[in-house]
Amino acid sequence: MFNLIEKYINKMTLEDVNNFALSKNINLSDKELIFTYGFIKKNYKEVLANPSMLNIDRYKNNFSEENFPKVKKLILEYYSKYKSYL
Repeated sequence: MFNLIEKYINKMTLEDVNNFALSKNINLSDKELIFTYGFIKKNYKEVLANPSMLNIDRYKNNFSEENFPKVKKLILEYYSKYKSYL
């Protein structure tokens, strides 16, 4: 499964991240989008290997007050939904 994820991440674009965020009613600023894209590209292996170690609150300052709760909720929802596969 990790090979499939790795292939997707390697092909992932800023537009992919933005479209996903918009589909979840999160309108990221350019700065937030670049941070999110970079974070995923740099950290996905570590997060997949140990998802409970992700402390999203450490990154609160990289998001607006409006977007941070939405991003946090989305991460928690996806973790809950897919944790048995990780």
